[in-house]
Amino acid sequence: MEKPGVHPQSHPPHPPQHRRRRPVRVWLQPFLIGLVIVSAFVSCYIGLMRDPQPHRIPVAVTGPKLADKVQQALGDSLDVRRAHSAAEARDALRHRDVVAVLGSGPHGKDLELDVASANGLSTTTAVTKLATAYAHGADRHLGVSDLVPLGRYDARGLAGFYVSFGVTLSGFALAQNVVGLSGLLKLRHRFALMAAFAAASGLVAAAIAGPVLGAVPAPYLPLAFVLALLAAAAAFTTKMLATYVGPLGIPLATLLLLTVGNSTSGATIGTNLMPSGARALSELMPPGAAVRAIADLSYFRGSHVLAPLATLVLWAAGSAVLLAFRTAEQSPATPLAAPDAPARGATA
Repeated sequence: MEKPGVHPQSHPPHPPQHRRRRPVRVWLQPFLIGLVIVSAFVSCYIGLMRDPQPHRIPVAVTGPKLADKVQQALGDSLDVRRAHSAAEARDALRHRDVVAVLGSGPHGKDLELDVASANGLSTTTAVTKLATAYAHGADRHLGVSDLVPLGRYDARGLAGFYVSFGVTLSGFALAQNVVGLSGLLKLRHRFALMAAFAAASGLVAAAIAGPVLGAVPAPYLPLAFVLALLAAAAAFTTKMLATYVGPLGIPLATLLLLTVGNSTSGATIGTNLMPSGARALSELMPPGAAVRAIADLSYFRGSHVLAPLATLVLWAAGSAVLLAFRTAEQSPATPLAAPDAPARGATA
């Protein structure tokens, strides 16, 4: 029998307005985040490939007269670099200082274009079209030779992009899980977990892309090192953003690394065909640095690998330092309850 004055429901129901407000916020936030991500993904990938325009593509031209004529005819589409000899120009091509070499043929009538398809099909196609247009206007025949061809199992030059995308995604996914372990693992243990995973991810991805599938002809250990740095940069950056920004940190990392970073990496569309803002981002973002480093190691004898390596190290180390600084500022976590505490509470 109920006692007088005691109601079975001890707390009064929430006002109707409060019940209406909370579901709107809970439903609206993930809905809007999803729309922003899909809009950014489609805009970046399709927008950059929609109408690529060549801008100052570096091309070595032998012969001062020919160089002046090409520069005058093609304008800012090419960055014409005068070469003293064909041998010097081809050496620059093999070291990725230029993307093509244009010179006169043996008899002085025809033109010869040497390209490196390892620079990417979009860049090679753009240079070939420009040289063909110039040769047609000058009433000269153009012969094309590929001095640095792509590997047998990388016909479209996208293997480096795909392995970089996969490693970036794995580091991002690991950081998502580590975010939920803040109350279970100390900071040094979380750091050790992410560092060990980065090393393992680099070794496994390099083995599959290189010796197993033969799609990336870079030396195994340097390739694994680059991919490990990329995984560390993705993991520590994601964890750092989640620590500083809170729940919005993971969507922000998605936009920064997986969307903007990968779309501007220069693999699907060459950096010399992108707008100026996208070119700048490609130089600064971890995926773009990794794609350039993989191409340098695979086809160009590692000629320009130091700059992208420095970019990856700065992202990984900088994010780790910021993460450690923020964690040190926060108060120590409350000690965890004994393992049998929940069981006693449930029994009670």
